[in-house]
Amino acid sequence: MITVFGSINMDLIATTARLPKPGETVAGTGFSTAAGGKGANQALAARRAGATVRMAGAVGSDSFADGALALLKQAGTDLSLTKTVSEPTGTAHILVGGDGENVIVVVASANGTVSTADATATLERMAAGDTLMLQLEIPAESVEQALVMAKEKGVTSIINIAPLTKDAARLGRMADIVIANETEFELLAGREGLSSEERIEAMQSLSRETGQTVIVTLGAEGVVAVRNGNVHRAKGLKIEPVDTVGAGDTFCGYLAASLDAGLNFDKALRRAAVAGSLACLKAGAQPAIPEAAEVDARA
Repeated sequence: MITVFGSINMDLIATTARLPKPGETVAGTGFSTAAGGKGANQALAARRAGATVRMAGAVGSDSFADGALALLKQAGTDLSLTKTVSEPTGTAHILVGGDGENVIVVVASANGTVSTADATATLERMAAGDTLMLQLEIPAESVEQALVMAKEKGVTSIINIAPLTKDAARLGRMADIVIANETEFELLAGREGLSSEERIEAMQSLSRETGQTVIVTLGAEGVVAVRNGNVHRAKGLKIEPVDTVGAGDTFCGYLAASLDAGLNFDKALRRAAVAGSLACLKAGAQPAIPEAAEVDARA
């Protein structure tokens, strides 16, 4: 059983031939809305990967709420710990360039109401051996409370330290498994401009210090991990990306589901990397998350 304690958003997506420079206005080529939020994205990815998933978080009582939860409901996600509050549903304002790269502004709104009491209520519903997934789009104190209780209850905790916040390095060291991209890992390690070899050394050092499994996603280069002193690598697929916005969350959800299903670590890492690649072939975050059959046919 996987419980995701995190954010739920409506994504507002504009596409353009290239991303604007600071102060510049460029013409858009399209606009769409899609369910998003790093927590909800990872929950849907884990659900599509085959896991039983509960989503704990908050939405507003506005017109965005139904849309933000639609795909989670359709997939059969347990939403019993998702509350409705007076604040607006969270939003992410996304610009996608012609090369698939993106810039994002996230407005927390309802996600900012997810409290330490919600963390306690969430963990009270969990049992030893369950998996807890976390990100950093809800208040840091709530994430910390969930991590502390997970450790006490024997719940496996996975944290994706995105988006980068002032609490990311501290909270990232508290989970059993930490997932970061290259930039996020340098914050976690307290070192900048790492070469590939230096990154591995820093990952090994952090893993020895904390006892964690440390995973760094490398975009087109795949993923590298340090677990129990061993270095693991996995490649995704060679693709021409349409939109990379959902790749990281898809990776996280598929990894959690694969480990929860009992796959060995190398197979879980490869499956997650393939899923992340396939998520780049469609626009949007949740709409692009592939189904398990598609991933397993390529993994």
